[in-house]
Amino acid sequence: MGGAKNCPETPRQKMIGMMYLVLTAMLALNVSTDILNGFKLVDDSLYSSLDAIERRSQVLMDDFKAANDLNPEKNQKWYNLAIELTQKSDSLYNYIKDFKYQIAVLADGKDKADLEARNIVGNSNLDVTGEYAIVKGNGAILKKKLEDYRDFLIEISQGAKKEELETIFATNPGVNHDGNPISWESTIFEGMPVGASVTILTKIQNDIRSAECEMIQYIKGQTDASDFRVNKLEALVIPNSKYVIRGSKYSAQIVLAAVDSTQVPTYYVNDQRINDEGLYEVSATGLGAHQYKGEIVLPKRDGSNIRIPFVGDYSVGEPSVTISNTDLNIMYRDYENKFSISVPGVSNDKVKVNVTGASASQRGGMWIIKPNSGREVTISVQAQLEEGRWQSMGSQTYRVKELPKPGAYFKSGATEYQEGKITRSALLNKDATVIASYGPDGLLDLKYTITSFQLQTSMGYSQSNSNKFTPQQISQLSKLKQGAVVNIVDIRAQGPEGKVVRLRGIPLTLN
Repeated sequence: MGGAKNCPETPRQKMIGMMYLVLTAMLALNVSTDILNGFKLVDDSLYSSLDAIERRSQVLMDDFKAANDLNPEKNQKWYNLAIELTQKSDSLYNYIKDFKYQIAVLADGKDKADLEARNIVGNSNLDVTGEYAIVKGNGAILKKKLEDYRDFLIEISQGAKKEELETIFATNPGVNHDGNPISWESTIFEGMPVGASVTILTKIQNDIRSAECEMIQYIKGQTDASDFRVNKLEALVIPNSKYVIRGSKYSAQIVLAAVDSTQVPTYYVNDQRINDEGLYEVSATGLGAHQYKGEIVLPKRDGSNIRIPFVGDYSVGEPSVTISNTDLNIMYRDYENKFSISVPGVSNDKVKVNVTGASASQRGGMWIIKPNSGREVTISVQAQLEEGRWQSMGSQTYRVKELPKPGAYFKSGATEYQEGKITRSALLNKDATVIASYGPDGLLDLKYTITSFQLQTSMGYSQSNSNKFTPQQISQLSKLKQGAVVNIVDIRAQGPEGKVVRLRGIPLTLN
C-alpha cells in the first residue's frame, strides 16, 4: 500500500481509466435492440389500427353528409360541428406527425430523416427527444394543444364523456425515480430513446382518431328526436277526410311529430281528454264547417310538461267523392301506390277514374297508381247519377317523391343489428345474412335483395357477392379479438324495379 503512493498513474493509464468509465456509462445507458424492435412492432400495429379507424370515420362522415344534403334544416348545425371536429383533429394529428419528423431529423440528420418517422436509424438515441421536447419547449406546446383538444371534445359531449376523455388525454405531472414531481413532457421525453417516444406519439395520434370517430358518431346521434334534440316539436292532425257525409263519423288521428318512446303523451280536445291513442271521433250531424282545438301534453324527464296546442277543422256536406290513399299521404315513384276510390251511394261500376301523370289499374277492388317522371299526379273522379248523366265529383293532386332507401341490417337469428356490439357467436352464425329493410315500423313494404358488400376489419377489405359472409371472410372474422371493429360497407341492394342502390354501412364491435 505504501509503495502505491509513490507510483503515480501515467497519462496513458489515466486515459485508459477514463475510457473505461465512459464505456461503462454507455453500457448502462444502452437500450436493448429487442426492446427497440418491440417498440417498432407496437408502432406498426398502431398504424394498422389508425387506417381502419380513419376509414370508419370517413364512412360516418359520408353518411352524415348525405343526411345533411337531404335535410339541411335538421342536420346542418350538427354537420358543421362534425366538420369542425375533423378539422381540429387533423390539425393536432399533423402537428404530432411533424413533431415526430423533427425528432427523426435530430436523430438521423435532415438528409436521411424518414418523413413519416417510421424507420429511424438512431432510434436508440436518448438525448434528442429531450432536446426537442424539453429544451426547445415543444413538449409544452404539444401539451397545451392536447388539453385544448380534450376540452373541445368535452364541450361537444356536454360533459357526458368528461372522465373518459380526461383519462385518454391526461397531461398530469409525473414523478421521477426519487418520487419528486416532474412535468408531463419530462415524463414522456426526458431520457427516453427515440423509438419509445415516437411510439408514444403514434399512440396519441391513434387516440385522436379513435376519439374523433366516436365523437362523429355521438354528434350524428344528436340529430335523432328520441331525446327531444330536434329543432321543432309540432302537433299534427291527420283526418281520414275533411269532408264528411251526413250521418257518418269524422275521424282524425292527432299525433306528435317528434316523440320519446319512453314517454306517453295525453291528448285533449276542447278541454276534454280523449283516448290514449289520440283518435278523435265525433258524429257528423250538422252541415257546414266545424272547428276544434286542443293540446298534447308530454311529460319531460325532469317532471315538468311540454304542452303543444293544435287546431283542426272539418266540413260536413251532402254525399260526394272520397279519395283516400290507404298506404301513404303522398305518392312514391317506382312504387305501387294503393288507393281506395269510391263515391258514397254510388256503386263502383258507375264510377270513372281518370289519372294524369301516372299509370293506373285496378286490382282486388283497389286502384294501383304508379307515377311517371313528373312531380305531380292528379286523380279525377266522375260518377253516373240516377238520371244517367255523368257528373264530376272532384279531383285531388298528389306530390310525387322518390322512394327512400331502406336500411341495412346484419341479421343473426331473430336479432337485427344496424350498429353496436355483437357477440362472436352471433357474428359467426352460419345462417346470418345482410338484409335491406324499412324496419318493423316502416310504412313501405318492398323486397330488396342484397347483391354484394365489403367486409372491413383491421386485416383489410374483402368482397362478398351475396348476402352472406364468404368462407374467407368467416376465417378472417374468427381471428379477431374482443373489441375489434367490424364494418360491413359498400352494401348494394337491388329493388323491385331492378334498380341497384348503395346502402349505409353497418359498424359493429366484437363483444
